[in-house]
Amino acid sequence: MDPSVEIVEFTPTPEQYAWTFGGAAPVMAVRPGTALRLWSDDAFCGRLRSTADLPSASLRMPFVNPQTGPFFVEGAQPGDTLVLHLAELTPARDWGASSLIPFFGGLTSTDRTATLQPPLPERTWIYALDRAAGTVAFESSDGAFTHPLPLEPMLGTVGVAPAAGEVRAALVPDVFGGNMDTPEMRAGTTVYLRVNVEGALFSLGDGHYRQGEGESCGTAVEGAMTSLVLVDLIKGSASGGGPAWPRLESDEHWSVVGSARPLEDAWRAGQVDAVRWLQQLHDLDELDAYQLLSQVSEVPLANAVDVNYSVTTKLPKRLLPAASAYQGTHERLRALARG
Repeated sequence: MDPSVEIVEFTPTPEQYAWTFGGAAPVMAVRPGTALRLWSDDAFCGRLRSTADLPSASLRMPFVNPQTGPFFVEGAQPGDTLVLHLAELTPARDWGASSLIPFFGGLTSTDRTATLQPPLPERTWIYALDRAAGTVAFESSDGAFTHPLPLEPMLGTVGVAPAAGEVRAALVPDVFGGNMDTPEMRAGTTVYLRVNVEGALFSLGDGHYRQGEGESCGTAVEGAMTSLVLVDLIKGSASGGGPAWPRLESDEHWSVVGSARPLEDAWRAGQVDAVRWLQQLHDLDELDAYQLLSQVSEVPLANAVDVNYSVTTKLPKRLLPAASAYQGTHERLRALARG
């Protein structure tokens, strides 16, 4: 990190965890240009530590997916764009946990897709972290099969307070961000979120040591995380009034995350805002941008299990002319993070 950047450290106590977006008092105020080194607990609050720990006995609903924050960003007003650059994501424990939770996941009966079938049996897997090798180890329930998987830290949840005084659970993804569960939310990514209330009131958490696209069973390799995040702000007139949906920028892609049910509406939300972003980046009219999107976009599922589904529309930079989004904000913050 560039030594000129102020780094503020914050580790919440369990009493300070936020369980919602909106409705929670800020834990501190921060200035744009500040870097935050934050600790966040895993989605299970550290309660699944062995294969004998089952969700129904160990978890206290609805107190799952704890968030670190919210943070009041000085000067942020509705219509501005909050910028969060994920400089570093470091596992804070040497193990992660995943589980099958009754009536939750993509391939079981759920509260919204009701059938006469019983839920899948509860089960917990513990993944040992090998920092030197950069892996987490999958082990079958009978111990007969083990296999290392690459460590790919990400944040499942990044968001701001919703508009109109709404309070949304930390399990929900929507226009304010939230529990999007996209693997694109990794170190080196810059996140652009529309500010809805004074101070933005952003929170983050739900660290994953790795996750497949779609998060099929509903849980990733869940783990506590230490995150180094650069905070910035683009005023409304300079940002066009803030993006309709969360936008992400990496060295390789411009991306938009749409969240809704049914799944095709999540896809449509991201596609429409990606058209708008192509218009801004390359000064195109709407139908030209739509045509170009149709030929270059990559569209992985982020999650197909949450309250809303999330779909990521990715625009590969290698297939498009060079362009600068938000006055080169990603490049500037990336350089600061590299120091």
